[in-house]
Order: sequence, then structure tokens, then C-alpha cells
Amino acid sequence: MPLVLQNIKKVLKPNGYVLFRDYAVGDLAQERFSTKDQQISENFYVRGDGSRAFYFSNEFLTSLFKEQGLDAEELGLCCKQVENRARELVMNRRWVQAVFRYSDSVNYSPSSEALSKSDLCCQENIKPKADAEPIKDFVVDMSEGMAVEMFGALTNDTEVIEIELGGCDIKIKVLSKEYQHTCKSTGLMLWESARLMAAILARNPSIVAGKRVLELGSGCGGICSMVAVRSASIMVATDGDRTALELLNQNIISNLRPPFLTKLVIKKLEWGNRDDIDAIKAMNNEGFEVIIGTDVTYIPDAILPLFSTARELISSNKSAEKDQAPALILCHIFRRVDEPSLLSAASRYGFRLVDKWAKGSPNNESKLNQLLVSREQFRGAYPNFSTKYHVFPIRLNSII
Repeated sequence: MPLVLQNIKKVLKPNGYVLFRDYAVGDLAQERFSTKDQQISENFYVRGDGSRAFYFSNEFLTSLFKEQGLDAEELGLCCKQVENRARELVMNRRWVQAVFRYSDSVNYSPSSEALSKSDLCCQENIKPKADAEPIKDFVVDMSEGMAVEMFGALTNDTEVIEIELGGCDIKIKVLSKEYQHTCKSTGLMLWESARLMAAILARNPSIVAGKRVLELGSGCGGICSMVAVRSASIMVATDGDRTALELLNQNIISNLRPPFLTKLVIKKLEWGNRDDIDAIKAMNNEGFEVIIGTDVTYIPDAILPLFSTARELISSNKSAEKDQAPALILCHIFRRVDEPSLLSAASRYGFRLVDKWAKGSPNNESKLNQLLVSREQFRGAYPNFSTKYHVFPIRLNSII
């Protein structure tokens, strides 16, 4: 950052101004980053696409510019609570915006009158100090005008992703990347693990053929469910976020045709919620022979409810052969929950690990692994799939 300011000084005339506006410490996006393992240093993060994000404090900003001979004429903290009523989201956005002046004169100093000029946001203007308190009660609707002001774009906040799976082209709507880091729901985007699981099911339909299948945390994409329904006898896609379920319904309708369309059922399911669990049991009292979940193990507090819910909904058929035994198949990236913690939680609810595919070639001793492809084979079959993350599936059988 100092190098950027040095370059600015080279082209800035004496007494010239630098207008600054960027995200401030405490912005909603930073709060979301704090729940993930993406921090590089203090207030500095890496996004999922590899780009970087920094959140400025008043103290850091004034010090940064002061070191390069740029004095603060105005410094304001702009806070807006943006409500998207359609998605029932309230977003607390924070920006720091300032005017800095460059002078090569030793006699120049910013006047107190200049420092007290009105803020560009028409909100409280503050003198440069770290403990400034912003105004927090400004509530607006997420209208087109506000979207343009905040993001430079209209409220068309979805994008279409095209995926080829098993000879079928699937087009799904997800939340646009530019909005993903500000949205509280993780179900409005497509995760790497879902791509991998869907590809595995497309290549190996026998995993779910003729079985009752449930997907936990389908999200808005539902690509695993859309692939599995072609072979399964019953397919139920679930998620706890109503907005994700609405978008999931749109994606399923636009990609499936009868009889698959009528065979895939969408249900709301918050893990551990008794009403949601009972509603699913009412439509299938025999339990599910296969339960799948992709990227559903990243929040530590959700691990026990996840396995508890799977325990209640999995089939209790003990007479099936080993390879046909009811199974919970998870595909994930290790983030905040490590493998020992995951398996310990699974064992508490009667699940034991019978298979996993971590990297390299499959284990020849494992029949399930023989169904899966190695990373090299997978990349050859799906060249557009990103393998920058360490993704792998595991299979757990119910032993209770």
C-alpha cells in the first residue's frame, strides 16, 4: 500500500486531493470471513476466488497516508443497514471514506474547519481517530437505486453456471460472486465438493440405484440430487434456508423433466429441528438407504446436529449386505473441523468409517473406492473442474 501512495504522489500536484472510499473494519463481509480459515493477517483476507480483501480502520488509514505526506482533510465512517426483504436478509455495511491533501510545503497544516466538513454520506463526520462511533440506525430497502449506489450494479444478483454431468448439461442459478462474500447464507452458491460428488454419482449410478436417497444441505444448486434422481427410487433434497430452497426449486424445474421432476421432492430441513425431521419421516417411514452431504462439515457447532439428524433418517435395515448397507456419504474440505473430531462425532450416533478417498489412486481393497476415480482420471474426464482445493468423500455405515 505505501508503494501505491508513492506512485500517486508522483502524479499529484501540490495541494492536490486524494479521494478515498473502501470497506471499514466491522463490515458484514469481514464478519463472514471470521468464520472461515481465510485470514492472511490483521484485517486482511483471501476470498474463495483468490482475490484479496482488506478492511480499514481510521487509525491505520490516517497513519498510512500521513507517512507519505498526505493529511486528512475529511474522514468519515459510513454505516448502512441494508435490508433485502425478498431474501429476508439484513446486511450491516461499513465504509470509511476520506479526503486527503498533499502538500510539499512545511508550513501547510489542515485546518480544524476543514476537518469538520460534512460527510459525503450525509451521515456523521468524524475527526481522524480510532474510537469513533458510527451512526447505526439508517435503514434502507435494497432497491435498484441502492444497489447501484453500493455495488454499481442492478439487483440482478444471480448468475448461471453450466455443468456437464453424465452426458447431461445442467444450468443452475446461484448468487453472483460479487455478492457471495456479503450474504449470510452459504446455500446460495455452488461448492467444489458438490461438483465432485455429482460427478461421482454420474459415473457410478449404482451407488444410489433403486435406493431411497436423501441429500442434506443441498443448497440452491441441487446438482447431486438432480444426478441421483435418475437412478434412485426416491430422492429428497433438503436445506434449512428458505431462500436457497426457492432457488433450488427454480433450478430443478428448469433442468428436469418427468418422470424425474415428479420423483424429486424438496423439503425444508434444519438439522435437529423436530418438526422438520418428523415431516420427512411422514413421507418415508422406512428411512433412507443413502444420505449424501457436500461441504456440510465446516461449522463445528453443526456437526452433532448433522449426525443426529442423519441417525434419525437413515434406514435401519441390518439385513443388507455390507456394500448395500445404509450409508452416509460426505464430501468435504477440511476447514475448521478436523477428521478425528468428525469421526468422533459420527461414532456418537452410531456411524463408523468404512471408506474414504483422500488423494492419489483409490485403495484396491475398498469396493467403494473402486467406484471412485483418481484425481488424474477425474481431471481428464472433467477438465473444467477446479482441483485447487483438497476435496474427498468418505462413507460411513450405520451400526446401530
